Amino acid sequence: MTARDDDERLDRYQRPWPMRLMRGTAALLLLDTLVQAVLAGLFVTGDLDLLAWHAANAGVLSALTVIQTVLAVVVWRRLRGPGWPAAASAALVGLVSVQQGLGEARVLAGHMPVGMAIFGCATALTYWAFTARIQPAVQVGRSVGVAE
Repeated sequence: MTARDDDERLDRYQRPWPMRLMRGTAALLLLDTLVQAVLAGLFVTGDLDLLAWHAANAGVLSALTVIQTVLAVVVWRRLRGPGWPAAASAALVGLVSVQQGLGEARVLAGHMPVGMAIFGCATALTYWAFTARIQPAVQVGRSVGVAE
């Protein structure tokens, strides 16, 4: 086994970890967004106890958006993936913050459309995370095409 084989094995097994975490976080974020919609729908039908669950789950959703943003930046910078998922994830953090503010102020006319925007953005990011084929970045300092 040569040094190059070792490098290829490291690339194959160590480099993709940010993308695997991005996929998992994106799926959790999308699922949690769906849970938020279900909790809101059940609250609107008369189960008033679910409003507390809806509010508590907003904190979970907020944390997931921050984690996803960090991972999207790592994928962009370390794996040289596209930058738009990092920007969209950062926008999602802002949307969730606005959503929480509108919900606490009981401004449903804004709260519901922003919720739909969050769901659409989370869906697009999840689709991208599972369909993107990010190639590992070339290691800096690796000699390419030079006889050793």
